[in-house]
Amino acid sequence: MSFSFKRFLPHILVLVGFVVLSLAYFSPVLQGKKIFQSDIMHYIGMAQQQKEFAKATGEETYWTNSAFGGMPTYQLGAKYPHNYIKKLDLTLRFLPRPADYLFLYFLGFYILLLSLKVDFKLAALGALAFGFSTYLIIILGVGHNAKAHAIAYMPMVLAGIVLTFRKKYILGFLLTAIALGLEIVANHFQMTYYLLFLVIVLGIAYFIDAYQKKVLPHFFKSVGLLSVAAILAVGLNATNIMATQEYAKESTRGKSELTINPDGSEKEITNGLSREYITEYSYGLAETFNLFIPKFMGGGNSENIGKDSEIYKTYVSMGASPMEALEISKNAPMYWGDQTIVEAPAYVGAVIIFLFVLGLFLVKGRLKWWLVGGTILSLLLSYGKNLGFLTDFFIDYVPLYNKFRAVSSIQVILELCIPVLGIFALVRLFNDFQKDEEKLKALKYTVAITAGLCLIFLLFKSVLFDFKSFRDEGISEVLVDAIIADRKALFTADTIRTLILVLLSAGTVYFFLKKKLSENLVVIVFGVLILFDLVSVNKNYVNNDDFVSALKVDKPYQPNVADGEILKDNGHFRVFDAASGAPAKASYYHNSLFGYHAAKLGRYNDLLEFHIYKQNVEVLNMLNTKYVIVQNQQGQTRASTSYTEPNGNAWFVEELRQVDNANAEIRILDSLDTKRKAVTTMSDFSDKPEVMEFKVDSTASITLKEFRPNYLRYESTNPNEGFAVFSEIYYENGWNAYLGGSLVVPHQRVNYALRGMKVPKGNQIIEFKFEPKVVATGSKIALASSTVFGILLVLGVFYSLRKKEN
Repeated sequence: MSFSFKRFLPHILVLVGFVVLSLAYFSPVLQGKKIFQSDIMHYIGMAQQQKEFAKATGEETYWTNSAFGGMPTYQLGAKYPHNYIKKLDLTLRFLPRPADYLFLYFLGFYILLLSLKVDFKLAALGALAFGFSTYLIIILGVGHNAKAHAIAYMPMVLAGIVLTFRKKYILGFLLTAIALGLEIVANHFQMTYYLLFLVIVLGIAYFIDAYQKKVLPHFFKSVGLLSVAAILAVGLNATNIMATQEYAKESTRGKSELTINPDGSEKEITNGLSREYITEYSYGLAETFNLFIPKFMGGGNSENIGKDSEIYKTYVSMGASPMEALEISKNAPMYWGDQTIVEAPAYVGAVIIFLFVLGLFLVKGRLKWWLVGGTILSLLLSYGKNLGFLTDFFIDYVPLYNKFRAVSSIQVILELCIPVLGIFALVRLFNDFQKDEEKLKALKYTVAITAGLCLIFLLFKSVLFDFKSFRDEGISEVLVDAIIADRKALFTADTIRTLILVLLSAGTVYFFLKKKLSENLVVIVFGVLILFDLVSVNKNYVNNDDFVSALKVDKPYQPNVADGEILKDNGHFRVFDAASGAPAKASYYHNSLFGYHAAKLGRYNDLLEFHIYKQNVEVLNMLNTKYVIVQNQQGQTRASTSYTEPNGNAWFVEELRQVDNANAEIRILDSLDTKRKAVTTMSDFSDKPEVMEFKVDSTASITLKEFRPNYLRYESTNPNEGFAVFSEIYYENGWNAYLGGSLVVPHQRVNYALRGMKVPKGNQIIEFKFEPKVVATGSKIALASSTVFGILLVLGVFYSLRKKEN
């Protein structure tokens, strides 16, 4: 027992160290404060209605009416039955946010390096290099929590795969199943998809190695076990995966039926996102050096460069007060790359890049080529439209690649690979596989490349770069000159900084080879260098100033006068917020036409682009838009009811017209009298006349009597058979219509995105219930998968213990 404890004591101490470091970096969480994250503020607005419903009823709704007219909550933090892998995830994230994600970064990478048989000290060093990588900290600052969550579990998945290929079949299988299950539960499928690329590269490396060593049976046995582990991991997350897959087809990530743009031009036909949207955030070729020199391209869009800057001096000389000039210099436009928005450079670290280059010379075999291959692939793909031929190939031919935007984010792969190879450079430095002469030679090459690059940039910066940005257009020449001067100053300072760190790293390696430093001292020195290198950069972008009281985060919106007016109305209607700059604020309080989400319902997004943004009153009326929030010149808001004449929750129409295609259907809404007429392309009407007429007299009415996010009840009176249009968003996969308590033939999609159905004459009760089959089916699969995994876990542990005893 004492032996076992002694064996695990170093790892326990390392984990405690990770906890301390995570809390130390985000120390305001110890005071009860929370980090203000813009994306999370939007999420809170979008998810408020479903949270209030769950609090009031104890039930989960999988539909919300609060945003974009109505949409499923599958990508808004929906909670599913039998989601036990989520409970494990919450257990691992025991620290306050965002310290919990930083701890997961450290933990996952530490486990990966241990699986590669790296000493615990070097594994801890590598974990620091990975966890404090600037991009991984920045995404926590802006609220990309799901992305950070998924990235944190990537190394753990790779660890399971590595252990399996190392013939640790039981441990590898169990870890892969758990880690991949956790990876999927993070619910950022783009990051999981990018991880698959690295797994494929790893698999190729292992296959070539197995072929050369004539151990292909072992390779295929490992692949088989890993495949079963992957199936189990998918099963553990069955509900979320199935719901997301179903929703994706109906979202902006699916194929649109339209072949035209709002301006009438021909639309790019794609079963996914448009090429332009996918490559909007493409990494510049020159920006590659941001990985090595933090402010190579100026840093972020808004940099604090202080009163010693040329911008400050220029503004003061132009008549601005020192306070005004200082405020401007705190938000200086230093970034001169081509991306639209850059919060901070994707800095991996001068020290770890130095070690990575050293590893290129010292590390041999499949490990090196796996890591180098993953690094190069992710770098090339991150260039997006700047390396068009490769990006176009992946968009056109690689499955699912066109479902994701912001291609620059694939750099998370190189941000994982580079520290692994860098740590293995130290592993090779410390062992005796190579002679000291070979190591010295590798050191010389590394210094020549890294320090040489810095010297070239310092000596020839004005020849190589002009430091100009397309954002400088329209700015006076005097100011542009000041901005360029400050960009050059940042470039020079950070290049010198990188050069110094390179020389310190090289000196540490040199003195070790000359027997002046011990292994432990080298680890300590590199630990200090890496922490200084990365933390000092990260603190420029994510620091204590980003933390506010918990109340401001939990309740980020305050009702204005207009909100107060609308909240007095207990009816069921929609709100057009034309005043607030926060896209999800109206969703926090009302049923909004807008919101904030990367995957809206595709047909509703078409309505936005073709009609709602243009304030087509008839479309606003059919969406039952009762209030428009407007703002006067003094900044005061009010809720106006004079802009629209809402059709109500439901109404009978006199005419239902069938048109040929989606183009015609969305165009006709320009002039359609939506109170009297409706239009459809649904195939259910293919055997009906082009125009179906219905008699509507003054006694015909349909009234909403009860409403919840996932339930609506109407009462209708009509002496004739009629056709009713409901001001609710059509979503086939879950919404069921009941007439007199009985499920009826599926209701129809009309007016491009609304619901409609025939209603028999007389007095009728009509109900709509959101009953997604995918949740029921997925939950059963998740329960079965959890049961199977639990049995395999017990058997695996029992077998391992028996084997150890024998």
